[in-house]
Amino acid sequence: MNADTIKGKWNQLKGEAKKQWGNLTDDDLLKVEGNRDKFVGVLQERYGQAKSKGDVEREVDTWNEQRKLW
Repeated sequence: MNADTIKGKWNQLKGEAKKQWGNLTDDDLLKVEGNRDKFVGVLQERYGQAKSKGDVEREVDTWNEQRKLW
């Protein structure tokens, strides 16, 4: 999937991401720009010590399996 396709899909999925992870802000989602690694990093920032990087990556991967973004 090319970068333009991912970015377009990401714009559609921002609302779903906010529902899934309520601590995310619009600014957080703008920073991500459809990049999985950035998304994982932002989630780690928002949830701090409550979730390990591995836990966050698994959550993102499970969420993505239903949407096929990355």
